[in-house]
Parts: sequence; C-alpha cells; structure tokens
Amino acid sequence: MGIITVARGSYSYGQEIAERVAQHLGWRCISREVILATSEEYDIPEIKLTRAFENAPSMLNPFNQGKRRYIAYTRSILLDHLNEGNVVYHGFAGQFFIQGISHALKILITANMEKRISLVMKRDNISRKGAAALINKLDDQRKRWGKTLYGIEPWDPRLYDLVFNIDRITVEDTVDIICETSKRKQFQMTPKSEKAMDDLLLTVKVENFLLDVKPDVNVHIDNKFVYLKPAVPLREDSELVERMGDIIKTFPNIRGIEVVS
Repeated sequence: MGIITVARGSYSYGQEIAERVAQHLGWRCISREVILATSEEYDIPEIKLTRAFENAPSMLNPFNQGKRRYIAYTRSILLDHLNEGNVVYHGFAGQFFIQGISHALKILITANMEKRISLVMKRDNISRKGAAALINKLDDQRKRWGKTLYGIEPWDPRLYDLVFNIDRITVEDTVDIICETSKRKQFQMTPKSEKAMDDLLLTVKVENFLLDVKPDVNVHIDNKFVYLKPAVPLREDSELVERMGDIIKTFPNIRGIEVVS
C-alpha cells in the first residue's frame, strides 16, 4: 500500500516524472482529481478552489477563513485518496499533509532554470523574459503557501526522502530510482505506520468538523482517542463543550474524547 508524493518547482518535469513512475509501478497518479473530488464532495465551485490555491497569502491577499476551509477540505479528500494506497500524488502540499507517515516516499524535483524557461517559452509561445517572470511568480506563491501553512520553506531538502535536479540526471534515471526506492523495506506500510495514517485521517476529519467552533482548538488523536486542546480555558456553556457529544455521534470509531490544557 505505497504512497509517493512528488513536489516540484513550476515546470520542473514533476508531472511527467510522477505519471511515468505511476505507470511503471501500476499505481494511480492523481493531482487535479483531488480538486475535482473536493468540489463535488463539499459543493464548492472548482474555480473557487483553484483560485484559493493559486493566490498565495500576502499583505494584500491575506489567509482568510475561506481559504483555510478550502485547504482543510482538500487535505481531507487527498488523505482519503492516499489511504487507498498505491498512489502517486503530484500537486499542492503533499509533502506537508502527510508528515509523520513513514511509509510515504516524499520526492522533490528541481530543474535548471534555463531548462524551465525553455519549456515555458515553447509551451506558451512567450518571450524568455515572460517565461522567467511566470516561473518566479509561481515559485514565490508556493514558497509563501509553505511558510503560511507550516512555517517551512517548501524547497528545504530535509522535508524529502529524495531530491532530484533534472540537469545531469535524466527524467528516465529519476523514474527508475524512485521506482526502486519505493520497493525498499522502509517505505512499506507497517502496523505502526498504518495506525499513524488512521489517526491522521481521523484528526483531519475532526478538525474539519470543528472549523467554525469557538474557541479555536488543537486536535490530537492517538489510537482513535481524541484529545482537544482549546486556545483558551473552556466555559461549561462554550460551543466546543456542546459539540463534543456530536463528535462521538459523527465519528463512531472514536474510542473516547478528552479536553486537555
């Protein structure tokens, strides 16, 4: 039940590599499908989801509750897909969304800037200056998303198991190495990593259930037991206290729930 996530700078051959890895392994390859499934599941227009991810947070374009909700919903759908196993995902924030899942193989693809510019010039029939500006804009947006969501530089190699620069090494070599690495023991699901994935899935679903609840609350789940840590001390008549019973009813596989300080 393997998982591979492929992160990349814009126009860095990441999509091509992800698709070829999936074909080699006989696995599913997903990206935009996650947005489409989120749109259908939560009745959100696809264009709104797409714009939420394309328009990175800034002083003029802050990270508002709407964007937070769209990202939370998309993360939930993505994790549902990844939990099915034998899947390669190339798209937004895959490496962030599955932190702590040991059997997930996380890949970063980079490429020489000149190669990327040539690719965009050919694809979009634009000038070198225009291609460079587009690449820099998209890279900056991804960087700001990573900083906003997790306080992490998305190009930090420590986030990944393998980093490839498509310059001296070819796309074909990269695909071969990824496929061989995915078969290694450390990237196979174990009872421990399966439990971690189950707890992560449940955590995300409970977080989504409490998105509008005040006060804000941190959710931690261990072995299907829910621990809620509110941002401020709870009052007996708080909305969170009222919703705790609803959590048990909505997620019957939960073993228990507790508020911690």
